[in-house]
Amino acid sequence: SLLSFLTFLRWTEELMNKTEMRKVIVGCEPTGCYWLTFQKFLQEHEIQLVTVNPFTVNRSKELDDNSPEKSDLKDPKTIALLVKDGRYSTSYLPSGVYAEIREASVCRDQIMKQHVRLSNQIQGWLQKFFPEYFECYASWDSTSGLMLLKEAPLPQDILKIGAGGINQIWRDAKVRAAGIKRAQTLVEAAQNSVGLEAGEAARLEIWILVNDYILKAEQLKRLDEYLEEKIKEVPNVEKLLAIKGVADENYGEPCMNQHVH
Repeated sequence: SLLSFLTFLRWTEELMNKTEMRKVIVGCEPTGCYWLTFQKFLQEHEIQLVTVNPFTVNRSKELDDNSPEKSDLKDPKTIALLVKDGRYSTSYLPSGVYAEIREASVCRDQIMKQHVRLSNQIQGWLQKFFPEYFECYASWDSTSGLMLLKEAPLPQDILKIGAGGINQIWRDAKVRAAGIKRAQTLVEAAQNSVGLEAGEAARLEIWILVNDYILKAEQLKRLDEYLEEKIKEVPNVEKLLAIKGVADENYGEPCMNQHVH
């Protein structure tokens, strides 16, 4: 809270006056996100905050004493000694457009991981209940395929509605790339399926997975559009993107990784 930050600031100033020091460095372990707001507060008051490796802190505590007791009360002294010896990292706290790019990039990375996990879950589901599906599509997550998985995911569902029913699902969803021939291929695959028997639970599972997968794809698209616009505000970005091997999805990484040891 602001009150605790101000209390810390007053205490720091008292120590500086008592020891006749003109500069102070504050050290902490970068666990959680609480230290980011603290860093911002200290930065506004021209005080540097540095971070130490939690693993190094634990190892250093073992060197300081042979006591088997592990207590957080020992951490401040250990952190102070590490900072004194220069064993710390300085972190970069971006502002303006750089802060926007960092936040959006971190969010994109999280959404991408969720999207990949959902992709693996859907493919695992298909391997169990309808492995022949992969023979019908070069890309399992084509629009027509996802629409089918939402409405008639199991082989028995496909056989029940037939090629005409499958084609109608695509027409209702306004999918023009697929037609009656693809529908007939799916029916033949369903007739010869070796997938496990499944019921309503499997249908519900794939419906949830597919909807989440589509949602994450839309979120990624929106984030990419936002980042594409924001990156234009960075000076000399055209020169950076002209470098071979630097793609648009890499533009947030410099803002995320500016740490100096």
